[in-house]
Amino acid sequence: MGIACGIVGLPNVGKSTLFNALTSNEAEAANYPFCTIDPNVGIVNVPDPRLKRLVDNYQTDREVPTTVEFVDIAGLVKGASKGEGLGNQFLGNIRACDAVAHVVRCFEDDNVVHVHGGVDPLHDIDIIETELILKDVDSVEKRISGLHKLVRANDKDAKDEVALLTLLQAHLDSGKPARSYPGDDAAKQAIAGMQLLTAKPVMYVANTNEEGVKNGNRFVDAVRARAAEEGAIVVPICAKIEAEIALLEPDDRALFLADLGMEEPGLDRVIREAYSLLGLITYFTAGKKECRAWTVRKGSTAPQAAGVIHTDFEKGFIRAEVMAYSEWERLGSEQAVKDAGLYRVEGKEYIVKDGDIMYFRFNV
Repeated sequence: MGIACGIVGLPNVGKSTLFNALTSNEAEAANYPFCTIDPNVGIVNVPDPRLKRLVDNYQTDREVPTTVEFVDIAGLVKGASKGEGLGNQFLGNIRACDAVAHVVRCFEDDNVVHVHGGVDPLHDIDIIETELILKDVDSVEKRISGLHKLVRANDKDAKDEVALLTLLQAHLDSGKPARSYPGDDAAKQAIAGMQLLTAKPVMYVANTNEEGVKNGNRFVDAVRARAAEEGAIVVPICAKIEAEIALLEPDDRALFLADLGMEEPGLDRVIREAYSLLGLITYFTAGKKECRAWTVRKGSTAPQAAGVIHTDFEKGFIRAEVMAYSEWERLGSEQAVKDAGLYRVEGKEYIVKDGDIMYFRFNV
C-alpha cells in the first residue's frame, strides 16, 4: 500500500540495530554518528496469531501474512532543520513516511558513545521534536508567503487558509507539534495535506537493557511519563537482544524467550503498534488453497477492501460475505458460524472491521 513507518532518533540510540532485528537485514550499525545516510527500507511481516489458527483450521496449503514497511532514517542532530548533519536530506526522508517510531536511548553503557555525552531521554526527545517543529515553522511560513498574492486579490479560500496557518504557526512557535493542534476536523484535514513532520503520529521505542525491559528503569519511566502527556505509545525493548532473537531458529527462539521470561519478542509489539499507528487493520480470506491477511485503512468499505486484492474486484463488486473472527474462533468453524446465523451478506456501504473473514462476489 506504500505506507511506511520511519525509525528516527539521535545517532547511536539503536535505530539500525532495531531495523536489522525487524527486517533481518544487515543495515550497517556502528558506534559513530551518521552511520546510516541513505535510508534503509524493509518490508516486515505483521505477527498475527489469528492467521495461524485459520491456517490450522482450514488445513490450508499456503499462508500469506500481511506486511508493514519500516524505513531506517539516519540519526538527526541539533541544527538539522538548518541543514546540519545532512539535516535537509534526513528530514525529507521523514516527510516521505506516514508515521514515526522514535527510538530513545534508555540505557547506560560507557562503551557506546552518546552524541551529547550523557543519557537523558527527555532531552533527546526534545532535540528531535524541536528540529521537526523548526522545519514545520519554515514550511508554514513559506506557504503563507506563497498565498500573499491571492490574499491581496481578495481570494476567500486563501484568506481562510492564511488565518488557519497563522494560528498553526503560533502553535508551533510555542513548541507544540502540529498533531496536537486543537482545530476542528476541517482544520486537521487541511494540516494533514501539508505533510508536516510533526503532524505524523508517533510512538516511542525505549531502547533499554534486559533489566530495563523486565522491570523498567528511571529512563523508561521518564519516557512513559512524557508519552502519557502526549497520548503516545511506549514500547520498551532491548534492541541488542532482539537482534539476537531474530537470527535464531523458531525452536531456539522459543527457548531463548522462555529463559528471558518473555512470551514473544518485543519486536512483535513494535510491529503491531506501528501497524496500528499507521491507521491500518487486517481482514482475512480463508480456504483450503490459501489463508491470507490483507491490509486496509481503518474506515475502508467492503468494495475498497476487495480492491486491495484486485482493482477488478472493487469495480465489479456485488456483495461481501462476512463473518467476524471472534465468532469463528468461539464457534470453531465456518459451518458453525453459518448454523448460528452469524454469517452475513454485506453491501457497498459496509465498513470493514479488524478481523473480518471475507469472501467477495463480483462481476468481471
